[in-house]
Amino acid sequence: MITKEHVEYIAELARLKLDESEIASFTKQLGAVLGHVEQLNRVDTTGVEPTCFVVPAHDPLRDDVRRESLPRDEALRNAPSVKKGHFAVPKIIG
Repeated sequence: MITKEHVEYIAELARLKLDESEIASFTKQLGAVLGHVEQLNRVDTTGVEPTCFVVPAHDPLRDDVRRESLPRDEALRNAPSVKKGHFAVPKIIG
């Protein structure tokens, strides 16, 4: 069973600020989802072959092919900021 405290903890981990009505709503919604999961867990799957895909999966990737790359000067020509021959971007993580 999902409690208000569970939702508050999950929100804290996700760095979300939830008000009381959102906490109540998510508590109800997550409880419903876990109720459905519990129903699925009760299904007897004895003798059922495990599957990863219900339809045949095909590898959509293409083969790697070596080819000439864009010269560095040309790649950096329109960059807003360049430092020591590389793209310079703002620091995001302290």
